[in-house]
Amino acid sequence: MPTLPSRFSVLRWLALAGCAGAAGQALHALAVPAGLFLGPMLVAILFGVSGARLSLHRHVFRFGQGCVGLLVAHSVTWPVLASLAQSWELMLLATVVTVLLSAVVGLGTVRFGGIPGSTAAWGTAPGAASAMVSMAEDNGADGRVVATMQYVRVVCVVMIGSLVSHLLGASDLVGETANVPATMDSVAPVDWMLGLVVVLVGVFAGSRIPAGALLLPLLLGAGLQLGGVLVIALPSGLLAFAYGVIGCYIGLRFDRQTVRYVWRRLPTMIAGAVMLIVLCAGCAWVLARASGTDFLSMYLATSPGGLDAMAIIAVETHSDVGMVLAMQTLRLFGVILTGAYIARQIIRLTKT
Repeated sequence: MPTLPSRFSVLRWLALAGCAGAAGQALHALAVPAGLFLGPMLVAILFGVSGARLSLHRHVFRFGQGCVGLLVAHSVTWPVLASLAQSWELMLLATVVTVLLSAVVGLGTVRFGGIPGSTAAWGTAPGAASAMVSMAEDNGADGRVVATMQYVRVVCVVMIGSLVSHLLGASDLVGETANVPATMDSVAPVDWMLGLVVVLVGVFAGSRIPAGALLLPLLLGAGLQLGGVLVIALPSGLLAFAYGVIGCYIGLRFDRQTVRYVWRRLPTMIAGAVMLIVLCAGCAWVLARASGTDFLSMYLATSPGGLDAMAIIAVETHSDVGMVLAMQTLRLFGVILTGAYIARQIIRLTKT
């Protein structure tokens, strides 16, 4: 019966979609960092390890990249740029130091943890986790291991950030780690439709550019937003779909051999994440003393976590939100622009 394989394939896809969506929403409701990504990725890993033999088309993955790019563009506002202009020297210094610290930790994970150079470079890069996974894929790194390293660090950053805030006497964190930007369903349909057009145009035009599916929607969206042409907004369902397809694309590439590989190196990944957080905290203390800024705001600004999670912690602890967003955004752009070069240098240094 030739139609049986296709029927079984459709059933597997329906099962994957249902389970991935349910897991993502469950983790999101429980305020798990990046739950909309982590849930589908974990479910897809289970499907991949069990031999489901499913794979998402790369164009679907690139669409998810474009949505993430537009999500990042939402943070590029005039107040953020004004904050950058007022203390750009301090922010640039903090960005350079943080990127260099991540490179040092990346070298350490290669030397002592047995993780390949390109994968370690992207896995320790202090940018938005989903953006780093997307760019790692475009630059030939193992997105499966990069995703694991990035989200181990995200969880560590949020947990340690909550602890630091509590110890410093800040207000208790409300357990919400949803993605603040670009999930405003109350915005007029014309705006989110225009945002969708920006994503599609950016993905199509960036097909021949490294990480173009991420970068072009980011640049187009930021330019249109700053020009007052576009209010960046995506329906929460579409954003959840974008995170879900990135998670499923990565997760379906796991097999039993990959899971064994990641499990053996999980202690190294955790150690690397904690080391990077401690180094960035030390940098924040020095910069806070030098600039007269409160330590918590500087810690959140230099912390190697996701921009969205750091923004939420900054708001709920009454920190300097403008500075936190400005420095996190500047660092994200810095990592996006220099990530491939740093990865090549780590590979070169580890071969000598």
